[in-house]
Amino acid sequence: MSLIEEERIAIFDMHAVMERLAVRRPIFHSEADFQRALAGQIEEMHACEISLEHKPFPNDEMQVDIWLPTEGVAIELKRRTRSVQVEHGGEQFTLKNHSAEDQGRYDYVKDVQRLEKVVDGLDAARAGFAVLLTNDPLYWNRGRGGTISDAFFLYEGRHLAGRMEWAAHARKGSTQGREEPLSLRGSYDLRWRDYSDLPVKYAQFRYLVVKVN
Repeated sequence: MSLIEEERIAIFDMHAVMERLAVRRPIFHSEADFQRALAGQIEEMHACEISLEHKPFPNDEMQVDIWLPTEGVAIELKRRTRSVQVEHGGEQFTLKNHSAEDQGRYDYVKDVQRLEKVVDGLDAARAGFAVLLTNDPLYWNRGRGGTISDAFFLYEGRHLAGRMEWAAHARKGSTQGREEPLSLRGSYDLRWRDYSDLPVKYAQFRYLVVKVN
């Protein structure tokens, strides 16, 4: 990697992007709404080319949510919510309850695994960012354990690494389409940050970012 490429990566700060975005958009209608808003914020701050739903490998159906070709940055997004209704800026937001936290945890870890594949297998890729935005404390709190998704927990301070799979008592209905174990080549210490806090119950949003090199 050249010195110029290293400098471009150093300049790209996902936390700075999220902090700026939170000022103008503290809440989103959907994951697609979040994706478009984040892409617009990146474009405004970095004046760079952006590709959505990008296929990094010609012979593979895998897509990444946001691809920045000049920076060589791939971004995967997840937005998981619990039910809340709130008005902001004269607009009504009605968020649905994504009650399957087990599946949400698995999907986020899989995003990290996918980004490792992109960074390792694509010469143009220099870094990846897996982003999870949620108003559900079950994601950032440790909880009691004993669930089918203990291996995929994303609580504050967790060291995420190695091979992860569902607990032996997991039922097929809970893991359908997500049966395969996940393995990470890297290791990541999970640190949650505040995103926004609107004045109704369950309208505090926090986010998690894992950077893959």
